[in-house]
Amino acid sequence: MGHECIDASKEFKWGDDVKSEVTEIVLVRHGETTWNAAGRIQGQIESDLNEIGQKQAVAIAQRLGKEERPIAIYSSDLKRAKDTALKIAETCFCSKVTEVAELKERHVGSLQGLYWKEGAEKEPEAYSAFFSSQNDLEIPGGGESFDQLCERSMNALEQIAKKHKGERVIVVTHGGVLRAIYMSITQASSAGKLLNASVNVVHFSDEKWIIDSWSDVSHLSSIGFLQRGFDGDAKP
Repeated sequence: MGHECIDASKEFKWGDDVKSEVTEIVLVRHGETTWNAAGRIQGQIESDLNEIGQKQAVAIAQRLGKEERPIAIYSSDLKRAKDTALKIAETCFCSKVTEVAELKERHVGSLQGLYWKEGAEKEPEAYSAFFSSQNDLEIPGGGESFDQLCERSMNALEQIAKKHKGERVIVVTHGGVLRAIYMSITQASSAGKLLNASVNVVHFSDEKWIIDSWSDVSHLSSIGFLQRGFDGDAKP
């Protein structure tokens, strides 16, 4: 994909002479949806924010509104991400949210619309493919492989980073995309839980990616969140 991906320790700091070259991207997972709460597999199917998800969107917007103002806000073109992004845009005084189709959730084939608890029985091949360590394996029913997801997610993110060199932007996306980004940057075998309305900060400079912070939900202390989050590494 034309870039080097590296991990960073908490002690890593950009030098003052290169800060102006660094793009800061605040990655946000959308707020909780009705299907998240029900344990239903969304993929690229639409699902609305539920009451908790709407409160989460307000909470993350209030948090980001107190931080450095972003130059732009980007979002997946799926409604649950757009609705979260629009709340953030209001608080951050951004006039628009730019939709990027390549930031949408992974297409998980014939698993879409099923409940996680019934996936293994009703669509065993697709279920097995989703949790497979074979990253080039496409999910039956028109789904993407993990490699395909990583490629489109990182390409979209790199385009945004290069467009906003030295600036701060916010990107609202999905658990599967965040997992792909984390594992692409760190080369780790697992991304752990990706929580609704979490804040995840990455930096890009000189074709290198650095993770600054990950899975911060401190702004949700009075609202709560689904503890199980999105976990593409462990079967429910």
